[in-house]
Amino acid sequence: MNTSAVRNQMVEQQVRTWDVFDDRVLDAMRDVQRDVFVPPAFRGVAFADTSIPLPAGQHMLPPKIHGRILQVLDLASGDVALEIGAGSGYLTACMAKLCSRVRSLEIHPELTELARMNLLDAAINNAAVETADGMQLQETAKYDAIAVTGSLPVYDERFQQALKIGGRLFVVVGTAPIMEAWKVLRLGEREWQRESLFETVIDPLANTARVSQFVF
Repeated sequence: MNTSAVRNQMVEQQVRTWDVFDDRVLDAMRDVQRDVFVPPAFRGVAFADTSIPLPAGQHMLPPKIHGRILQVLDLASGDVALEIGAGSGYLTACMAKLCSRVRSLEIHPELTELARMNLLDAAINNAAVETADGMQLQETAKYDAIAVTGSLPVYDERFQQALKIGGRLFVVVGTAPIMEAWKVLRLGEREWQRESLFETVIDPLANTARVSQFVF
């Protein structure tokens, strides 16, 4: 298979048609070999418009979602980015192509190891994956961009607090069957702007607060 041609087809037919027009993002997704980050049993659908099973009951997001995340983050070459949920490391690699440094927190040790191996195979040397719970993040005003790749049933402000002024956050909020992707922009010390982007359904982030269930 000519994977370069298939990657370009994926970008043109799936990512660009889902309102991703940033040429830097499209080029990064053409450059990163997505199939390297897919478990061997699912390599045949590496470029399909679908989520792909990963260890620990997690899933690799479809290419069009990855494209939208990258476009929202608007990464510049000098930016420092944070990813919550490395998965197989694919989005980590794409982010690393666009910015100076990526720190990725992954709660499942087997995925940490998988992402590290995949990033090594892809010759990505400006990204670090740690086994850690993103819901324990306590940093403030540190990152230019943050991608939260698991959904939050209840919005948690710890991630927007970790943005520098001018920083961008991608996050999905809600519970199935309706979740909403947001862009959060930090405008000042105590000012943020939220923009609703699209509806989707993705795996919930581990250890997040749950919506209260009332019994009558």
